[in-house]
Amino acid sequence: MRLQDKVAVVTGAASGIGEEIARTFAREGAKVVIADRDLAGAEAVAEAMNAAGLRALGIAMDVTDESQVEAGMAKAVETFGRLDVLVSNAGIQIVAPLDAFEFAKWQRLLAVHLDGAFLTTRAALRPMYRQGGGTVIYMGSVHSKEASVLKAPYVTAKHGLIGLAKVVAKEGAAHGVRANVICPGYVRTPLVDRQIPEQARDLGLSPEEVVSKVMLKDTVDGQFTTVEDVAQVALFLASFESNALTGQSLVVSHGWFMQ
Repeated sequence: MRLQDKVAVVTGAASGIGEEIARTFAREGAKVVIADRDLAGAEAVAEAMNAAGLRALGIAMDVTDESQVEAGMAKAVETFGRLDVLVSNAGIQIVAPLDAFEFAKWQRLLAVHLDGAFLTTRAALRPMYRQGGGTVIYMGSVHSKEASVLKAPYVTAKHGLIGLAKVVAKEGAAHGVRANVICPGYVRTPLVDRQIPEQARDLGLSPEEVVSKVMLKDTVDGQFTTVEDVAQVALFLASFESNALTGQSLVVSHGWFMQ
């Protein structure tokens, strides 16, 4: 197994991409902490995994709350004895034209994506440094590379994660810590499903046109990226064994944005 006895914390793991990453890691031998602001959801995922013979712990974590992040990371280390992988996945989406974007909503989105990445990274690096190794994986987006209308704070935040990963890669190298970013295309999760009618309204399109003419128009095959696609990339990054792969961003998008 590629992650035998490793300990991973996955934020935003009560559903969607985070849940699939957590399940994939656990099937590869990891002990996984399901961290989510939805405690009931996190515990339900963990209970289902444990019932299937995997090893998981559900904890409450609002990634914008410093005390919750610190307590959650401490609980992970207390329960499983170490911390090898952080997947900073928690995120939200708010769409609106920039000239009408509410400042409070801008602040909220950046807090979840950037403050949350900072707080969870800082808390994870301490045990990783003590034990002499680990890996940090950020959930970016094709919007870490490209821009789309109606998504100013999201694009800003996702670009910022690449910068943070590069700093962690440089500072962490002496301690055996790597950092990389996964940049998925559109993944059909509830987060994306909520965007379709919102973008249809703001762009004057039908929901079907939003999917075909906005979300998937630049893919090579008109297909959504899947949670399984993203989880396999996360597994690859988590199990890579050297600093040869660090400070990088890997696009997983059916060809939308080619480097």
